[in-house]
Amino acid sequence: MINNSNESILMDDANSPEVNRKLLGMVSQDFVKVSDQLKEASYQIRKRGFSEHPVFVVSKEEAAIGILLLAREEMGNVWNYRASFLQEFVDRELVGAESQELFKENYKNPDEYCCLFVIQADFAGFVFVPFPED
Repeated sequence: MINNSNESILMDDANSPEVNRKLLGMVSQDFVKVSDQLKEASYQIRKRGFSEHPVFVVSKEEAAIGILLLAREEMGNVWNYRASFLQEFVDRELVGAESQELFKENYKNPDEYCCLFVIQADFAGFVFVPFPED
């Protein structure tokens, strides 16, 4: 899905500014509608000890990763949102085991940013979106 995903370096191409802008543009209007629910889910994942690195899978089609949190059109949203975390990505070899530390180093504060894994057709990538301020 992403170049380098099975290599020793964590998806350098997926973290480029052009890719981040493209992904952000695809989901930003939708994200505003569901951000409160994602922020609460992130908090609960961390509070309950599942992971310090929640990841929300965003797709328009069914995805076989994570558990469904918000279905399309549930809150006027056009994307499905699935709750997951870093270890599931490692287990499914979407993030190489040797890249876990790099992922953690680049992971932004989950109280301020939401880690999204956006899947669109044959493309997928991580993007960090700031939660709207109250």
